[in-house]
Amino acid sequence: MSTQARGLNNFISDLRNSKSKQEESARVEVELAKIRKKFNPGDAKLAADGSNPSLSSYQRKKYVWKLVYIHVLGYEVDFGHAEVLALVRSKKYSEKMVGYVALSLLLRGSDPIMSTIIDTMKADLTTAPNNPKRGKVSVKNDAVQCLALCSLANISGLELIQAMHVEVQHILVSRTSTEQVKKKSALCLLRLTRTSPNLISGREFAPHMGQLLQEKHLGVLTSVMSLLNGLALQQTTDYEVLIPHVVHILSMLVMKKACEREYLYYQTPSPWLQIKLIKFLQLYPNAIENHDIGMAAAGNEHVNQLINVVSKILMETDVSDSINKSNADHAILFEAVDLIVAWGTTCPIVLREGAMKLLGKFISVREPNIRYLGLSTMAKLAQIEGSVEGAKNHQATVLVSLKDADISVRRRALDLLFVICDTDNAERIVDELVAHLVVADASIREEMVLKIAILAEKYATDLRWYVDTILKLISISGDYVSDPIWHRVVQIVTNHPQGDLQGYAAATLFVAVAPIRCHETTVRVAAYILGEFGFLIAERPGMSGDEQFRVLHQHWFTVDTQTRAILISTYAKLANLYEECRPLVAPVFAKSKNSIDVEVQQRCVEYAAMREAFSPEAVEDLLREMPPFEDKRRSALELRLLQTEGENSATVAKASVPSEVEQQRALLAAQMFSSGPIEEDMANGMQPIEEQDDELVSKPSDEHVGEDEEAEAREIGADPSGDVDGEGEGEAEEHNTGDVVQDQQNTRVLVGIPKELIPAMRKAFSNLCTSPSGVLFENSMLQVGVKHEYVGAQGRISVFFGNLHSSPLQNFKVRVDQPDHLRMQMQGTQDLIDDGEYDSAGCTVATKTQAKLMILLEVTAPFDDAPSMRITFDTEEGEHHDYPLRLPLVATCFMEPVNLDPGAFMQRWKSLEGQDRECQEVMKLPPNAPEIDEQYMERVAKIIVDGLKFGRCQGVDPTPWTVSGAATFRTGAQDMNGNNINVGCLVRVEANPRANAFRVTTRTLHPLCSKAIKNVSLVSIKLAM
Repeated sequence: MSTQARGLNNFISDLRNSKSKQEESARVEVELAKIRKKFNPGDAKLAADGSNPSLSSYQRKKYVWKLVYIHVLGYEVDFGHAEVLALVRSKKYSEKMVGYVALSLLLRGSDPIMSTIIDTMKADLTTAPNNPKRGKVSVKNDAVQCLALCSLANISGLELIQAMHVEVQHILVSRTSTEQVKKKSALCLLRLTRTSPNLISGREFAPHMGQLLQEKHLGVLTSVMSLLNGLALQQTTDYEVLIPHVVHILSMLVMKKACEREYLYYQTPSPWLQIKLIKFLQLYPNAIENHDIGMAAAGNEHVNQLINVVSKILMETDVSDSINKSNADHAILFEAVDLIVAWGTTCPIVLREGAMKLLGKFISVREPNIRYLGLSTMAKLAQIEGSVEGAKNHQATVLVSLKDADISVRRRALDLLFVICDTDNAERIVDELVAHLVVADASIREEMVLKIAILAEKYATDLRWYVDTILKLISISGDYVSDPIWHRVVQIVTNHPQGDLQGYAAATLFVAVAPIRCHETTVRVAAYILGEFGFLIAERPGMSGDEQFRVLHQHWFTVDTQTRAILISTYAKLANLYEECRPLVAPVFAKSKNSIDVEVQQRCVEYAAMREAFSPEAVEDLLREMPPFEDKRRSALELRLLQTEGENSATVAKASVPSEVEQQRALLAAQMFSSGPIEEDMANGMQPIEEQDDELVSKPSDEHVGEDEEAEAREIGADPSGDVDGEGEGEAEEHNTGDVVQDQQNTRVLVGIPKELIPAMRKAFSNLCTSPSGVLFENSMLQVGVKHEYVGAQGRISVFFGNLHSSPLQNFKVRVDQPDHLRMQMQGTQDLIDDGEYDSAGCTVATKTQAKLMILLEVTAPFDDAPSMRITFDTEEGEHHDYPLRLPLVATCFMEPVNLDPGAFMQRWKSLEGQDRECQEVMKLPPNAPEIDEQYMERVAKIIVDGLKFGRCQGVDPTPWTVSGAATFRTGAQDMNGNNINVGCLVRVEANPRANAFRVTTRTLHPLCSKAIKNVSLVSIKLAM
């Protein structure tokens, strides 16, 4: 060999002996020029394929090997492809081997020249074995097939894949293929499916995979399992039938140790194959659901077998003296625990407890790798309902790991503490983390600060403790306290005026900012809080307005421009509240008017000119305290955590679930009255609603308008306005004729809702049932806006009555029906509410102004009708207006989404069968409606999730024409044990594109819930048009 490749060896020696990069490059350039001349001499005639026929086999192989070596060194090689293909087409094995190696490295699948080699590669792939009748197989034929498979996998161009994937499948399932060829073909097919995911039909290929799983050769099984895991990730349901085969192989390895000697790794049977088998089972978390574990019933054999296998892995895995054996055993063990995590609550509790106990032992060993995996896996296991208590038993050990020398172990310990934290142990864990923050490395401090802030907020039963904790974080690691953290403190203090939190925060921050040396973040928080709530402590000794100014202004010269901008706004508010502060603030504004920072300059100029440009009342209004912040579903801290750790992190999953303390806090916040977008829009000049939002144009409720419209009103009863036409509306029918009628007794004109407003009213009511705010009713006289929000069984409805008329609306009264299933508290503009107990004169709504009504309510039972609201008023023209409306308060307002996996959804769906529990209706869209397509279904799914507050259950529906969801209807009623009574709700919306129709089916434990959800769903689907 050395004689044959002497030229190649000399070339490699020359490159290795090069003393500089320049010398090596010069030698490569010389060699490339020489090879190019050999391949394409000017006086020689080239073959049809572009190769030089005058080259000998030795020369062609030698020059191609040199090109391969030059390419491996990182130099560009853009010629010689014809000679490579000539070697591939050769009948000699030695030449074909060199050709395939060069083909894999020098060419790409997108190269045009690759189309000329397809026939050759097909021929090499389908090479028949020699002497098949005698059972002998040519080693070289096997080698050629393997070379072609490896090259195809490495190149994997789309043209090659489409042309040759069928041959690769045939080789894989062929009985005449050797074990070596089957292994290569399985891995080649895996590479091809990753490049082209829709290459194989799972339903058609699954039986072939079942036959391959019956192979006895463990090497073939290992390669086949790699292929199966890749295919199952793309088409999971199609390969579920292979679970019994996989369980059988795993059982043979674990229970019976059935393994050839060459596949034993430190007495562990083929650990790589075991891991692949368990990883496949993790893709099917419902594999053991709906099976009677431990029973010998048909269909339970593989489930019982699997439970026994996992139990044995948990019981017999221990720390070994051999590092290699220990690593292999623990790799299998942790995959088995991940399988238990995937099963979740369907897993037998004995296995979960055993896994938790075993992990508790591993997190206390000295080996850092095992301790790391133990902490990480325990964090996943603790997320399963009922498992966190077991993890909390190891809290002391986890706290010790927080001080480990390895930072990766410390990070996992921090994650586990975050997951196991709850109301009972929150203060201890947070205090421990704050104490450790003093000595923590800089690389982990920012992560610790973020997670401490989230935990303190989620589990603070007393928000004063939360404020103290954040101030400790700022004093210890102020440089690592990001802006979202102190912004969140401001939001919480502002949004919770209950108790003395705002006064406590102001006093605490006054003390914190008093020293001349304090962190700049403390100055920012103190500046904002004292500017908003400093008046609450102004009467305390040493905390007057001028003292607040002095403790803040002492930091003026040491802070940056961003903090100065906050201080300027605080100074303006202090000067507005306290006369003695104005002489102190004026020089600061005057001096900073010429600041080089535009923000500081603009604020100073505007605040200084404000008192001259506006009246004292206007200035007072401009500088009043800020309104409560909008409470978003995810806070900025949770979004920051999601950004840094990803969606699959255990800490992100924990942070996204509201704690009981947060839910109680949200209910209290819902009781606070705050101005909303509708109120602001109506107050600012009463501009036409068409200019604000096309979706909110003229949307009143649907009501009776007289005997002539009775049939149409009955039709309205099919939509979410439900029983608008039902009981209790006789009074409305008498007065609300839809036209102008003369009252013979009082000689005044009675005006009801005109008939032409009915369609707009229906649409407005329907929109408001699934949106948080909008216009409920509007005509030339009156605009009624609604803003409503709900938390659990409680809600708050704000109604704004805007006068669009040129004269005042007199004797303005509102009467709201209070059904038995709702507990209501109402407050509003004086004399606005007509409670029926005494004859109220009503209020007067001046032109371009509004009256306000706020309703706090709690639902105590399911219902299917919306409460009525009657509006009456008089005008100077002698007209008496009477508008009976409905509040957009339907059952779906009190839903909380539930996310179910497909198996759990179908199990609950079947358990709710029955005439009283199911409500179904088919709705055919009008002829002018758009066709039902996937975009239409996406809009329907968005309405189900965002409007009806259902959690979408992915994977339940085999086609895109069905949307399934689950939710819980919350009530404030309690059972005998003091627990709130809730109703589980399921919905399925099925579309028939050919008939242009929908079928809505709802199933709940309560008939009224089923009916109400069905009604809202039908009308919402119409709105999706």
